[in-house]
Amino acid sequence: MKVSLLLIFTAALYAAPPAYKVVGKIKIGGGARWDYAFLDSNNHRLYVSHGTQTEVIDTSTDKLVGTIPGTNGVHGIAIAEDLGKGFTSDGGDNDVTVFDLKTLKVTGKVKTGQNPDAIIYEPTSKRVFTFNGRSSDATAIDAKTGDVITASIPLGGKPEFAQVDGKGHIYANIEDKSEIVEIDAKNALVSKRYSIAPCDEPSGLAIDPKKLTLFSVCGNKMMIVSDPATGKIVAMPAIGAGPDGVAFDDGYAFSSNGQDGTITMVGETSPGKFDAVATIPATRGARTIASDQKAHKLYLPAAEYGPPTEGKDGKKGRPSILPDSFQVLVVGR
Repeated sequence: MKVSLLLIFTAALYAAPPAYKVVGKIKIGGGARWDYAFLDSNNHRLYVSHGTQTEVIDTSTDKLVGTIPGTNGVHGIAIAEDLGKGFTSDGGDNDVTVFDLKTLKVTGKVKTGQNPDAIIYEPTSKRVFTFNGRSSDATAIDAKTGDVITASIPLGGKPEFAQVDGKGHIYANIEDKSEIVEIDAKNALVSKRYSIAPCDEPSGLAIDPKKLTLFSVCGNKMMIVSDPATGKIVAMPAIGAGPDGVAFDDGYAFSSNGQDGTITMVGETSPGKFDAVATIPATRGARTIASDQKAHKLYLPAAEYGPPTEGKDGKKGRPSILPDSFQVLVVGR
């Protein structure tokens, strides 16, 4: 009887994955330069980097409700809900823009290292960390005051996306070293690093907040699933081409494959075994992704493309982005 119940429970735990599909598009328009998106599920807000400004969308209506100007070369967005503040990493100006969550008004600027890319709020220390691609370091900022705590935390390579575990640790991919570094937020220093080879150029990073498992997407069409506690690789499932982002929702990791125009859905198919369980059609160029883990929706910044350009030698070139076509793809169940 006990064996039968165990088998039933195991089968339910690793049942067929839910089916995701494109359920809508949010038209924004304007120029077609973008990078990360960030989803604040509690307040139904989606923040999307967009060249020199940051767009704010109400996810309960999928309508654009505001724009934060002056975020030149913006890459990422971080939210400190407990402080009522938001932060953007402005790669073009080597600084962070601080804004009020309710009014979206800019309240300050903070200097960082060179070309701040990923940015994240670490709640136990109440600090914001930027990951600076050109100077290969991180900057720690007091989220309450805007004061710089540590101007440069050497990372030993070019950082990409980052995640927090809620226990005072930050994890970041190191793109040119095929590594993950762990940062002690309280002491603002690197406390651990481990290799995720054979991953080539890890970019996007997601975390399972319950099991504290990390998911890194790689330029050589694989996802590295790793255990940061042990520094061990757990699995290496195949994904599509051209990923730059990965999101976690309801037990699954979703790789946004911009070159293929697909999303690879990766899940735990048996204890400790991770595989690609679905390929979701998306659109070309949709390379970054954010997840609403309450509504179980995915949001991917993208644009529309015209026919391939004609080269001087008669060969077909890359498709060109259509003017005023910037949008956000919405994927749901």
